[in-house]
Amino acid sequence: MSDVLNPACVFFGRELQRKRAALELTQEELASKLGCTPGWVSKMESGKKISKDSADDLDTFFKTDGIFFRMWELSKEIELHAAVPPGYPEYLTREKAATSVRKFDGYLVPGLLQTEAYASAVLSANEFPDMADRLLAERLTRQEIFTKPNAPHCFFAIDEVALRRRVGNAEIMRAQYEALLRASELPNVTIVVIPENTGYYPGLAGSFTVLGMEDGSHMAYTESAGAGMLIGERARVAKYLLRYETLVGYALPVTESLALIRKLMEEL
Repeated sequence: MSDVLNPACVFFGRELQRKRAALELTQEELASKLGCTPGWVSKMESGKKISKDSADDLDTFFKTDGIFFRMWELSKEIELHAAVPPGYPEYLTREKAATSVRKFDGYLVPGLLQTEAYASAVLSANEFPDMADRLLAERLTRQEIFTKPNAPHCFFAIDEVALRRRVGNAEIMRAQYEALLRASELPNVTIVVIPENTGYYPGLAGSFTVLGMEDGSHMAYTESAGAGMLIGERARVAKYLLRYETLVGYALPVTESLALIRKLMEEL
């Protein structure tokens, strides 16, 4: 996160200080009882650093019925929201309820199709490395959308440039290509590739997703420079739907797209 302290951590620290003062304990005395250093107690009380283990220890010592643990959980939620673009948490909620997903990506393999190793390499390079594990778990959990009851129809259009971009090592890329081929075998997943020798086409304006909802409505989501935007206005969403249908016209047929992915895998 930024230099601004997490408000949940600040509240955690104030509650800890209040509980300690109520028992007339110094930071040194509390540290001795918890089995940590006075410096760690000071960091917790200042809201600069807290941990799950310390939260559990404090709940046990003060007999607070899990309040410190719940404050720690809240701090993690706040960190997660700070680590993702605005609009993304709401998008995730909509994605879970979608009946169709249309996704174009010109830069990377779409998150819904990323392997654990590929996603880990991507997320560890972002500006919130401390949240990489949490973001990775969330990304992998999203992939349950493919096999859940009443799974949505998912259509992916990927620029060949995104597929050729080396993320991690050759082993990671080979496993990623294999995962794309396996995903394409699912009855509700379609993957097409736009060849790199294509000239200008609408997808070069940026990656985006269009979700179809059960009531027949659609929502679009796009990101740029760390800023996310969820769009529900019908006229604007219609333009994204048209853009998707237009750029798919530049893609190879499904059979040729999968053959290209196999070729990329063999070239490693």
